[in-house]
Amino acid sequence: MQFKEAKNKFVQTWGALGSQWGINKTMAQIHALLMVSNEPVSMEDIMEELQISRGNASMNIRALMDWGIAYKEYKPGERREFFTAEKDLDELAVKISRERSKREIKPALKVLKEVSSIDANKTDEEKHFVEQTTKLYDFVLKADTILDKMTEYKDNWLTQLLVKFMKK
Repeated sequence: MQFKEAKNKFVQTWGALGSQWGINKTMAQIHALLMVSNEPVSMEDIMEELQISRGNASMNIRALMDWGIAYKEYKPGERREFFTAEKDLDELAVKISRERSKREIKPALKVLKEVSSIDANKTDEEKHFVEQTTKLYDFVLKADTILDKMTEYKDNWLTQLLVKFMKK
């Protein structure tokens, strides 16, 4: 396999994985392209490489920047904008974990707290509902707390050990 074919295969696969993780396929492809590029990449090069429109590229680059995993880079004498991705995989994992928690887990916790707090003294069905949603709330809260601690203390030896264990 030649370099160009390998790079394309990686970008396409990363895009497919991204959509399985709940991330826009194009956003994941742009991220993959930026991550494996040794130099910052222009908007035009992204559009050409992925065969996407300027609007699509711009919207997804903005989303990557909002997540804190892509950055705008300036080159002296250039009018074009260039972009690069977070290269440190540990930092990337921390940023993605924090963003997913903010966008997915915290709103779910809010709903679970709300629905498990209803007055449910009338029927067995209501009592069961509150019992189950309370258990689910407690579980998700514990998982979110563990995730927060892991990302908060990424330099902690225990976290490093867990990350190494998860990579295997």
